[in-house]
Amino acid sequence: MNDHGWIFRWSAGLLVCAAITGCVQSPMPGPAANSGATMATMQNAGEALNQLAADMAAARNAHLDLLSPGWFEKAARAFADARKRSEKGQPAANVEEAIRIARAHLRKAEVVATVSRTTLADVLGARGKAGDAGATQYEKAYRQAEGDFMDLARAIERDNLPYVEKNRDAVVNGYRQLEVRAIKAKTLGTVHTRIAQAKAAGSRRMAPQTYEQAIQSLNTADAFIAANPHARTEIRTKAANALFQANRLMAVTDAAKRFKTMAPEETALLLETYLHSITAELDASDMRDQDLQTQLDNIVGLVAALKNDRDFLSEQNKTLQTEMETLREESQARIDALHMQLAILEGKSREDQMAKERISRQRMAAEQRLAAERKFNQLYAAVQDYFQSDEAEVYKQDNQVVIRLKAMQFPVGKSKIMPVNYPLLGKAQKAIRTFEAPRVTVEGHTDATGSDEGNMRLSQKRADAVRDYLINNQTLPADRITAVGYGAKRPLASNKTAAGRAMNRRIDILIIPQEKPI
Repeated sequence: MNDHGWIFRWSAGLLVCAAITGCVQSPMPGPAANSGATMATMQNAGEALNQLAADMAAARNAHLDLLSPGWFEKAARAFADARKRSEKGQPAANVEEAIRIARAHLRKAEVVATVSRTTLADVLGARGKAGDAGATQYEKAYRQAEGDFMDLARAIERDNLPYVEKNRDAVVNGYRQLEVRAIKAKTLGTVHTRIAQAKAAGSRRMAPQTYEQAIQSLNTADAFIAANPHARTEIRTKAANALFQANRLMAVTDAAKRFKTMAPEETALLLETYLHSITAELDASDMRDQDLQTQLDNIVGLVAALKNDRDFLSEQNKTLQTEMETLREESQARIDALHMQLAILEGKSREDQMAKERISRQRMAAEQRLAAERKFNQLYAAVQDYFQSDEAEVYKQDNQVVIRLKAMQFPVGKSKIMPVNYPLLGKAQKAIRTFEAPRVTVEGHTDATGSDEGNMRLSQKRADAVRDYLINNQTLPADRITAVGYGAKRPLASNKTAAGRAMNRRIDILIIPQEKPI
């Protein structure tokens, strides 16, 4: 006999004790009892019946009807018999006899239930999880599982260990299958519905690739739930992805049906309209004279620049908050120092006070100049690190920072900013914002090819295009950014060579901080 054998031997002993106890009867009232005693006896019987009703309800709540169905059923029949005797007005002794029988059976049910809770602990656990998952909605299958459970409990009542050992795992598996079924219905029910709707709408014919992706996502979630029914976080993630793919299938099917009825040009214009509406919302240049891929690259570039800009602003905001807290602490320290100085200066002559104040102002001015210069150099060094050597050259010119955008490219003879320039201009935005709210000048330069008038006009348009980009992307207010075109008047190299002309074609961004270092 295995580890469960002792449980049955113990339960059998308990059952024998319960049976012996249940057979002991209270003495019957003697013939000398008067009518008052008879009424008192009837009242006691009524109270005992009410108490038994409460105990039966408590036993049912404790699942004794499931853990010891045979003994509980006998207790229920004896209880019904006691109630019937009471309702017919039979003597109290008859009612009490039925109550004693019911209680004896109930005690035996409690003993068996104790054994069942230990012997069938894994079955009870599987049953509880199935109930929590909502398996009771499958009434027929759940009734079958409950019946199988009760068969195990009846076997325990009969001390039939081999039956329990043979069938316990099957009952556990039955509850687990119901649990998985309920979890799948709860998490994937909507997915099945959406895929069925898409299939009815012709998705297998109109969008076969997307249909296969949706089915694969559903199958993946289904298999994961079957293997890991209690991994709730992962189940939610996979179910959400399956629902996304099902909804996507419906959307792609609808779009495919719509495009099938449209002429090629109508389809192209619809796509162009979608892309242009996004470009317009981004306040970007009208790119409808370019192919669709270029228009899409333009949008992607703008969004990437906006994201980088947002991330930079978030970091800058954190830095500013830290600086504000530091300034607050420093200001409080200066105030405390001034209070101390005032206390020291009390009682001294006005002349001494003025001398000390003058020295203090001079020292503070010197410290402010040093601090401003140190901050300027720190920000200048930070801006240098933003750019690769082949992207831009960053240097100081008097109290300004000059960013020479070496990698800035325009179509020949044009001033339109192409998407390839967005990452570089995004870094220029970051550099400008590093100095908080400076003044900025955008300088446009050309080589000497062409007429002076044409070069001046082209350099001004290119400088204006960069200025508009910075303003549209909320780098600075418009009144803090100016654009100047110098044509070929300020060459960096000889215009006689191709390399020299390439160097002369450039955009320079001058950043003038609000606080100029001394």
